[in-house]
Amino acid sequence: MLQIKTANDETWQVDIQKDAIILNGTPFNWDISPIGPHTYHIIKDARSYTVEVVEADYQAKTFTFKINGRKQTVSAKDRFDLLLDKLGMSNANVQKVNDVKAPMPGLILEIKVQPGQEVKKGDPIMILEAMKMENILKSPGDGIVKEIKVAVKQNVEKNQVLIQF
Repeated sequence: MLQIKTANDETWQVDIQKDAIILNGTPFNWDISPIGPHTYHIIKDARSYTVEVVEADYQAKTFTFKINGRKQTVSAKDRFDLLLDKLGMSNANVQKVNDVKAPMPGLILEIKVQPGQEVKKGDPIMILEAMKMENILKSPGDGIVKEIKVAVKQNVEKNQVLIQF
């Protein structure tokens, strides 16, 4: 069983069986033919659709399709995701960040965040110059910047705390 949700909060229950697809308790009858590497022709209820898979993020289980030229993004949850939601553990895989430390000695060239700012995993937060090279330090997880412990043009040592979340 899968739960499919669109960007405008439409939700479908999809049960994929050996020889049938059940959509919200009713059989889903369609005809699908590939016409390109990521493009398909679908006939459903005497209507024709051209569907292109624009983006597929299997880790996050989100997919973007172009259906007859209009983009549609959907997210999928399997039975395990739904169970985690039911148990209140849906964000168990989000990494909490307490602080960011200098990976090496260097000079702070630029600070890209401010206290109170929300950052996501991978967002650039600071530029550190070390051995004549600029290194972009990125957030290792999601969080809100609590305090910046350094200033631009300040020399820092390895493992010195730069930002607290």
